[in-house]
Amino acid sequence: MKVYSIFKSLQGEGLMIGAPTAFIRTSGCPLRCTYCDTPQAFDKGEEMTLDQIMKKVAKQKCRHVCLTGGEPMAQKETPKLLVRLLNEGYRVVLETNGAMSLDELPCVENLTISMDIKCPSSGEADKMIFNNLELLGPTDQLKFIIADDVDYGYAKKILEEYSPKCEVIFTPVGGKELKSLAERVLKENLDVRVLPQLHKFIWGDEDNR
Repeated sequence: MKVYSIFKSLQGEGLMIGAPTAFIRTSGCPLRCTYCDTPQAFDKGEEMTLDQIMKKVAKQKCRHVCLTGGEPMAQKETPKLLVRLLNEGYRVVLETNGAMSLDELPCVENLTISMDIKCPSSGEADKMIFNNLELLGPTDQLKFIIADDVDYGYAKKILEEYSPKCEVIFTPVGGKELKSLAERVLKENLDVRVLPQLHKFIWGDEDNR
């Protein structure tokens, strides 16, 4: 399995925001979003066995593990790694971009799927597999990165059309400029959470944070 890095930080996004977490950042991604903040993970990385990954994760001494990328579902060994992590008792979040099938993932309580729906500003909105939404349940989360009015309207349309059964998160591009997005969500009574990218407030654009 090709891995860009394994590191310890605070979960910066989603419902587990602020929790000390061991991150496994895989290499490679089929998308090229305009605002991608980890392009260094497109090609760089090293091949690691699942045993090597598990040992390095254990050294981080965290109860929470986040499998991110790149795009973890582009790696054929990801489902096996998830099973290994879950069997060891970790609370796992899988971050995925919505463009890869999630059919092979285990359906268990300690696994949270954190799936993006790419909005038009990403340049990749046409790559989404909307059937994945049917696989998301109450412990999962659906994220929209909002850059402008077009993205906001697109996200609203998706929510109206699919009525996802999971938690829904709106985050502004860059993860910091929350006020205007928050005020609009409140004005329109949307049942979503407006969340930042915490790590960007703390560490800016530092790698492996």
